[in-house]
Amino acid sequence: MSDENEKKCGCGAGSGEECQSHQEGFLNTPISRRDFLKRSAVIGSGAAALIAAMSPLKLLKETITAEEFVQKHYKEMTKEEMDKVIERISKKVKDKYGIDPNLRDVKPMDGVEYVYALNLSRCNGSRRCVHACVNENNQSRSPEIQYISVFKMPKGTMDMEQGTRHYDLNEVPEDDSYYLPVQCLQCENPPCVKACPVEATWQEKDGITVIDYNWCIGCRYCEAACPYWARRFNFTEPEIPKERINPNMGYLSNRPRPKGVVEKCHFCLHRTREGKLPACLEACPTGARVFGNILDPDSEVSYVLRNKRVFILKEEAGTLPRFFYFFDK
Repeated sequence: MSDENEKKCGCGAGSGEECQSHQEGFLNTPISRRDFLKRSAVIGSGAAALIAAMSPLKLLKETITAEEFVQKHYKEMTKEEMDKVIERISKKVKDKYGIDPNLRDVKPMDGVEYVYALNLSRCNGSRRCVHACVNENNQSRSPEIQYISVFKMPKGTMDMEQGTRHYDLNEVPEDDSYYLPVQCLQCENPPCVKACPVEATWQEKDGITVIDYNWCIGCRYCEAACPYWARRFNFTEPEIPKERINPNMGYLSNRPRPKGVVEKCHFCLHRTREGKLPACLEACPTGARVFGNILDPDSEVSYVLRNKRVFILKEEAGTLPRFFYFFDK
């Protein structure tokens, strides 16, 4: 055996033979479904880029059960299979937080397409929407993950590069500024969906783009693809005080997420698909937010889109958002 071949295997086995101990070690190494999907995605396409993107996440300390490993994709599960998944997740939530969650898989309704509109003349920059969203959707408090970013913008421009998210709440509203809240715009042509290598994110028939946290592999391709900076990644284990957990949960919305997955606004689908309004809208002190079914001609949001001068962010991106902005005048 040549020295050159010995260098190819640290134990002395050459390139023409396999090291038995290395074989057994690899086979006996525990692997989560997320790690398995990561390796598959690397082999399947864009290996070098994907490895570089995931370098901080080489070894996630997540362990999963055999049931979780073989769980089917969301779209492939029967009701009975989903019921078992709901039961399993509910038990984990109870063990961790000491509550019995009202966790369910809330389906979209026929004849409904959700649209959001925001009156920039009324938004006062208080950021109450931000914190209502955090409380409703069981987002990590340390570090705190926020789905809504509110930019203080100089009057006369829509260039977000001129805005800032850092301003003194004790001074709002300021006369020379207006405030631009940005969250997931639920695009009709979502680049995040196209970027996902494992189909962990997709768009449902009511227009909401969802994420299955059990399938997300943490590659962050979707985060990079979003032109609105609307997706958030859990770099650490999310921390939520037990007394602040919201027990009203949806499988595709606000159930607790693990480390190493992406999350975002989902129009509070566990609320809106049951006839309620998004938490951010209910918290708005000025009535700046309008939400509803665009397919209903009598809805308030339909009225706004017919009668106001509306615009969308980054129209040139071709994403066709379902989130619109308007001024009173």
